[in-house]
Amino acid sequence: MVGTAPRHTDVEGVGGGVGLTALLVAAARAIETHRHDSLARDVYAEHFVRAAPACAHWPVRIQQVPDGDGNPLWGRFARYFGLRTRVLDDFLLRSVRTSARQVVLLGAGLDTRAFRLDWPSDCVVFEIDRAGVLAFKDRVLTDLPATAKAKRVPVPADLRADWVTALTTAGFDPGAPSVWLAEGLLFYLPSPAETYLVDTVDRLTTEGSALAYEAKLEKDLLVYRDSAIYTATREQIGIDLLHLFDKGPRPDSAGDLTAKGWSTSVHTPFDFTRRHGRGPLPEPNDALEGNRWVFAHKG
Repeated sequence: MVGTAPRHTDVEGVGGGVGLTALLVAAARAIETHRHDSLARDVYAEHFVRAAPACAHWPVRIQQVPDGDGNPLWGRFARYFGLRTRVLDDFLLRSVRTSARQVVLLGAGLDTRAFRLDWPSDCVVFEIDRAGVLAFKDRVLTDLPATAKAKRVPVPADLRADWVTALTTAGFDPGAPSVWLAEGLLFYLPSPAETYLVDTVDRLTTEGSALAYEAKLEKDLLVYRDSAIYTATREQIGIDLLHLFDKGPRPDSAGDLTAKGWSTSVHTPFDFTRRHGRGPLPEPNDALEGNRWVFAHKG
């Protein structure tokens, strides 16, 4: 009977493909949350994992992994996502404490920053993603229930379509400073889509705005196909990241932003591992070798 179907079975947008990677990152955040030396806490993350049948058996604590931190997926890779969460949390909070009051999460996925970070009272968080992803997230959070710590505005839109109209219609003001985040997004997009996105962020921002995003600089992603991280992700949970990543040459978005007058800095994740004393360090045949975290400020 239709009326008896459990709500968690409706996982449009997160049950496969790139959407499933949002659940992978949520599981990693859950594992990080329960660590004694956690860099970032997200008490909502494990609820997403448990609500989606495709990953209901995934671990949400490192103690549930037979080889613990020796597991390339739930150990090292999950630590990477935990570190990334912390670094980008810090970036967003610094930005809103200086000038920005509008936060735009591009490809927001299962991001819960609107609920777990301490925002200024007049802050607005816009979450742009496909309708199915946002609907799944809203159902899980409503059932908990969870309360946003800032004004949260979901913006159902595909970043490959006209998301600008959707964002401005939702109340975004291009004339006021804003901070933008593209976390784990750009390497899934074709090069022209990345260029359009970065150009659009430049067009929609004023002085005092900021942007952070993650990039991959490898000339040939397939060189790392047999790396421990990619292999473990394929074999343990059936996600072939290299199949999902765009294989074309990447644009120099950091250079483009600099040419437009932004100040940019580019870091390896390992820079922050050393700063925080926790996280992944380089290893041979490393799938993280080409990852870069880019931070840009306008004006």
